Amino acid sequence: MRVLFVIAEMAPLVKVGGLADIGGALPRALRELGVDVRVALPFYAAIDRTETAKIAGLPDGGALWRTDVAGVPVYLFEQSAAFDRQEIYGYDDDAARFLAFCDGVLAAAAGIFGTAEPGEADWQPDVLHLNDWHPGFIAARLAGDRRHPWTGAARVCTIHNLGFTGPVDQDFVRQHGLAASEPDAPDSALARSIRHADLISTVSPTYARELLTDDYGWDLAPLLRRYGDRLCGILSGIDAEAFNPATDSHLAATFDANQLHLRADNKLALQQRLRLPEGGETPVLAMVSRLFWQKGSDLAAAAVEDVLAAHPLQFVVLGQGDEEHTRPLLALAARYPQQVAVRLDFDEPLGQLIFGGCDLFLMPSRYEPGGLGQLVAMRYGAVPIVRHTGGLADSVAPYEPAGAGGGQGTGFLFDEATPQALAAAIEQALAVYGDTEAWRRLQRRGMAQDFSWSRAAERYRDLYQRAVGLRAEGG
Repeated sequence: MRVLFVIAEMAPLVKVGGLADIGGALPRALRELGVDVRVALPFYAAIDRTETAKIAGLPDGGALWRTDVAGVPVYLFEQSAAFDRQEIYGYDDDAARFLAFCDGVLAAAAGIFGTAEPGEADWQPDVLHLNDWHPGFIAARLAGDRRHPWTGAARVCTIHNLGFTGPVDQDFVRQHGLAASEPDAPDSALARSIRHADLISTVSPTYARELLTDDYGWDLAPLLRRYGDRLCGILSGIDAEAFNPATDSHLAATFDANQLHLRADNKLALQQRLRLPEGGETPVLAMVSRLFWQKGSDLAAAAVEDVLAAHPLQFVVLGQGDEEHTRPLLALAARYPQQVAVRLDFDEPLGQLIFGGCDLFLMPSRYEPGGLGQLVAMRYGAVPIVRHTGGLADSVAPYEPAGAGGGQGTGFLFDEATPQALAAAIEQALAVYGDTEAWRRLQRRGMAQDFSWSRAAERYRDLYQRAVGLRAEGG
């Protein structure tokens, strides 16, 4: 089976958030299952050109380049006006930029992809896997073009985060020759992708169910309910090689589940790095996250301040975000300089050290489609405290003190998106932290979970096969 995996980010070539981790890991896992998957990606100015080769020019004046990432062929679409910029996203013309990318991908269909390998026959996909809103115009263009070489290709649309849809207005639609939208939802690239997909997936089973509700599906909930029989949730994984505490060079001490005492060296290194008082017995709470409304960083600031009054603990934060959500955290650090450290930065080595050295990892998200941090935290022996939503609910089992082996569960969950509910969950976790043996068992249960991409890749392969069948049947 041949799959063109179209996405806006792919680690390690370009990364803004968790989408890049999926773009880097899932195609590799699929190729290990025998799927001939190739990635289509904009050629951003930030991508190193050293290992790339130009394949062909494109009709719009751009060019198609080729590289490989861990054995995965990657096609890079160069369009200077759209992507030769300092940032990846955040421009007023983002919809037009990614429409240009979509049109470039479609223009490359006729005979260009096959030139990537010497002697290779013209390569055409059986499946177009369109990730998030950025490639959504591909499905819309194909729906109105029965002569395109990819008309018969199945289309799978994956929603990674419904908070970003690529909205467009009627002026944009007319200017770029798009078909008129249907009136049952706000017009956007993602809405068009949903309408014209054979199957729709998202990154956890719980989020798939949540999307059908007005509280989580928002303006697109009626559209998603209309196509609900096409929707499924597949829990995302993590790159088990990139996130491995036994080999991670960013840690002060590598370790596995049988060497949890070595985590103390990482806690010490973390405290030294952030200039916090050194103390192995002091519980360290952490957040590594984008800092904005969805992630609940304001809830964390308020909850931790309440808990600080009653417990000797430390709180470390790494991330970037808007002023509204960074200001409370900076104020907390100013009031408690011996207990709170905030770094407004994207610092991967420090992030890895936090995972390897903190005791509790906070993800108080108001909504969380899949989540990466809680998976990495458990692999590194940090116990997650998460809100019961989306992929957090699917991946973290609530702690129960009774049970075979002296307890069960892998973390602590709370329901209401309030500082009080989060503070109560922190209090519960700190009570267990005081019992060294129970805590060690809790850590080991988390580290024993299998969140590798191999299981998710099998489900995506099955999804592709189902989509191909539906397309052959005419939908």
